[in-house]
Amino acid sequence: MNRRVQDHVPRLLDEIAGRVNARLEILLRSPDRESEQLYEAMRYSVLAGGKRFRPALVLLAARLVGGDDESALAAACAIEMVHTYSLIHDDLPAMDNDDLRRGRPTNHKVFGEALAILAGDALLTEAFVVLGRDVTDGRKAARLVRELAEAAGAVGMVGGQAADLDAERNPSSTVTVETIHRRKTARMIEGAVMMGALVGSAPEQKLEALRRYGRHVGLAFQIADDILDASGTSESLGKTAGKDAAHGKRTYVQVYGLDESRQRARAELNAAVNALDEFGDQGNDLRDLARFCVEREH
Repeated sequence: MNRRVQDHVPRLLDEIAGRVNARLEILLRSPDRESEQLYEAMRYSVLAGGKRFRPALVLLAARLVGGDDESALAAACAIEMVHTYSLIHDDLPAMDNDDLRRGRPTNHKVFGEALAILAGDALLTEAFVVLGRDVTDGRKAARLVRELAEAAGAVGMVGGQAADLDAERNPSSTVTVETIHRRKTARMIEGAVMMGALVGSAPEQKLEALRRYGRHVGLAFQIADDILDASGTSESLGKTAGKDAAHGKRTYVQVYGLDESRQRARAELNAAVNALDEFGDQGNDLRDLARFCVEREH
């Protein structure tokens, strides 16, 4: 990894994570005694750590096109809440049946399956409360709600999960690994970039450039994740290594092997970086973040 990227991006992620975590602490305070157990389960997973990659994309894209940090922070927290809901549900016995997430027991292992499901449901819906309440420009809030809903819904993340399950349970399925991961992972990452761009009211040409960046960096991120799942350890990843192969999932490594998967990740990274050409040096933080997500070791 380039030395500048290796030094700069972790500091950048730490700065953004600090701001996002502080806001999430406030957003996830239980409003009353009756809700305390539910909020405890929500907070357990949201505040467990993580790189805050999606919130970083929101804030950096917003800064790039002149967006205000306050609206960007609301959008960043909203997408992290939706992302965490998806992780809680992914880990359930009916899905991936996993015991480890972010270096800790999964939500259902601590709180039971029923409360874990409800914690995920609550995070999903509360994310839209945050956008509707904390983004004061009503037109902008509506566009952010639509972008997040489309990224997370039936033609986005949830649709990708359904395709993933179909391919796992039906080996003869014709669904491609790219179709699965463009929906399951890349669409939410693209959505994070677009939410930042919408916060900044970017003009159409810049919106399209940032959408291309998000689309390519999202796929690069997932290919890198597939490579790490096949080659990393549970200790370094903070989650169960090798679980994709154990579940018979359709991954880039399973379909193309490690060497070609690395080539494909590099091609997607290059396309993401090139999409930012019109921003000049101002796009360097997003370029560096893309490089970091492909070359990371956990």
